[in-house]
Amino acid sequence: MSLRAALAALLIWCSAPALAQQDGATLYAAHCAQCHDTDAQTRVPGRSALRAMSFDQVLGAVTSGSMAAMAKDRSDAERRAIASFVTGKTATGGAAADAEGRCAQQASGFPGALDGPRWNGWGVDASNSRFQPADMAALTAAQVPRLRLKWAYAFPGASVSFAPPTVVGGMLFIGGTDRKVHALDARSGCTIWTLAIDAAVRAAISFAPLPGSDQFAIFFGDLRANAYAVNALTGALIWKTKVEEHAAARVTGAPTLHDGVLYVPVSSLEEAAGSQATYECCTFRGSVVALEAATGKTIWQAYTIPEIPHPTSKNARGTQLFGPSGAAIWSAPTIDAKRGALYVATSNSYSNPPAATADAILAFELTTGKLLWKQQATPKDAFVVACFSADRTNCPDEPGPDHDFGQSPILVTLHDGRRVLAIAQKSGVVHALDPDDGGKILWQTRIGKGGALGGSEWGSASDGERIYVANSDVRFKRDGTRQLDSTQGGGLFGLDLASGKVVMEVPPVACGDRLQCSPALSAAVSLIPGVVFSGGVSGFLRAYATDGKLLWEFDTAQDFKAVNGIPARGGAIDGPGPVIAGAMLYTNSGYGQWSGVSGNVLLAFEAGTE
Repeated sequence: MSLRAALAALLIWCSAPALAQQDGATLYAAHCAQCHDTDAQTRVPGRSALRAMSFDQVLGAVTSGSMAAMAKDRSDAERRAIASFVTGKTATGGAAADAEGRCAQQASGFPGALDGPRWNGWGVDASNSRFQPADMAALTAAQVPRLRLKWAYAFPGASVSFAPPTVVGGMLFIGGTDRKVHALDARSGCTIWTLAIDAAVRAAISFAPLPGSDQFAIFFGDLRANAYAVNALTGALIWKTKVEEHAAARVTGAPTLHDGVLYVPVSSLEEAAGSQATYECCTFRGSVVALEAATGKTIWQAYTIPEIPHPTSKNARGTQLFGPSGAAIWSAPTIDAKRGALYVATSNSYSNPPAATADAILAFELTTGKLLWKQQATPKDAFVVACFSADRTNCPDEPGPDHDFGQSPILVTLHDGRRVLAIAQKSGVVHALDPDDGGKILWQTRIGKGGALGGSEWGSASDGERIYVANSDVRFKRDGTRQLDSTQGGGLFGLDLASGKVVMEVPPVACGDRLQCSPALSAAVSLIPGVVFSGGVSGFLRAYATDGKLLWEFDTAQDFKAVNGIPARGGAIDGPGPVIAGAMLYTNSGYGQWSGVSGNVLLAFEAGTE
């Protein structure tokens, strides 16, 4: 989904060299304020979100992380000046945090059975249903009202918690903005190992035996477009592969494992970089890269836009423009073993001409990457951040509404044997396609108004009969304050998969006098038999029966005592949805990019006794 990443639009740099002696305030005013200080309905985080970040987090982003390509011509002193100014902080030197909360005894084998309760990867199964069966959840609807906090884990030096955990064999694996992957004991939260990597990991991690080996491995991607295989027990690196050389490329969606192959979706930051009048916008194309799980060797790479970007026209400043571009893949691929196919959902175009495969569902052949079919939901949606900025030089003529797909398609087999590929869009429309008839549209149902941060964002869930969809439609006050509008957005819906009819609707929950609050539900939905879990920008995690009755709620926007001794604070819930496995529920809290409350925690709950 466009510009969703925590630091995707952290700094908008121009290509003209800045004088080294300029301080952070001057640099910010010259190169950042036009985006971050505007009150437009934009994905770019405001000053409050930047201030909540740590110095190390910002400096890491502009030095070797997600914004390094945009800051490559800046000196070290300039990077440090910007980081200090926007955060109001200095270096924290948080290396000692790794020693806190270590497990008393390092594991010599997996604590629990590998075939026991688990949540593996983004969607818990190859169909990306986000539905956890009863035997794996080990948590019933009757027990949900008794959920109580068991432990909290804080990410050192972070102001956002945006990666979902994977739970397998009694271990929990999760990435962080601290550019590390953490392995925890799933029951206690103590740290088994940590591994420093090149960039932050915001996508889910997949676990599997390493083919041709006696090792168990975890597989994931980072925000510099690297894919990794790591020994799950020890944290030792097995292999690392750069899946895309474009400077703005990243891995935001979770790589999906199937039959010894890792399918890696590739997205980018070029919507931010391409907004500058001196930038030759745009040359990135989304893709899926198939890697050998055993070695990391590339098998094939399939681009979402077949045509290589070529020179088109020049902008008003005389900068050469390119196209077609965009169609990034923000979410995990969905596997269809029956048809030997892989399904992905794409983002908007970045430049003209708009691509016919942007804002679309695409089917690729698993073995070759050949495009089997495409179904576009919103044509002519060419968009970059400049369309929301004061300087609209690189905004495409007749820009689109930024209605890309930010979630994975869900593959479902109905009771009568018919199959449906269902997905919700930022437009506020839920779509059902026929995967066995070239993606033919079966039905379309509107549940939200839509917008750049509107409609359905990160993920829906399905139990095979219904699809459960959360609505964002987050809005900001138009008073120059960049504050959330506490009266707009939200709503949770259950739709019959056979007909598209809305059969359950939970109205938005008002914020009252709560500060930095919105009723918007942007985070992914998760599901167990009879219960739908949905986290909100308000900071509340709620559980509803499938008839819409509220069963349980918990306010995560508060301070916690963390098992690893780090100051812990919850906040807005966005991005990943809760993970349920082995009678426990895990949720991230603290996603302050869009004026919500920042935070840095992973929370673990279990059902208490009466």
